[in-house]
Amino acid sequence: MSNSIEIEVNGVKHQIDADPETSLLEILRNDLGLTGTKFGCGESQCGACTVLIDGSAAHSCITPLSEAVGSSITTIEGLEKNGVLHPIQQAFLDEGAMQCGYCVAGMIMAASGLLHSNPHPTEEQITQRMGGNICRCGSYPRMIRAIQRASKVMGGTK
Repeated sequence: MSNSIEIEVNGVKHQIDADPETSLLEILRNDLGLTGTKFGCGESQCGACTVLIDGSAAHSCITPLSEAVGSSITTIEGLEKNGVLHPIQQAFLDEGAMQCGYCVAGMIMAASGLLHSNPHPTEEQITQRMGGNICRCGSYPRMIRAIQRASKVMGGTK
């Protein structure tokens, strides 16, 4: 059953005609053309589909559209502002924290959620919170450094 549902993505309101149980990932990629959010496992195990919902990291592959109504959703495309990368995006570049790039959008979004809730995490806290995101290339040490760098650059701001 299809319904007209309004959601806010990257600061823009969208009317979507879809089944409320359709995954947010499917809506982002297929209906809104926001392909930075990746489909990985489809089971909330890899984190490639991570987005922010009201500032908290969420796996969009298992989040039904109905759960996103009334919330502010941010995808990787929504972090950059006026041609300037978000400090987390810049830190990932500066630290060379990517190889194949498939996991990077999800990693950056998970890091953004972490720094939103904990602006100055310890290495242990970073490792624990990022555990829901998998990097097949093994770039974890550089990603940890990137998150630490972004934390310093952001100075505790959201």
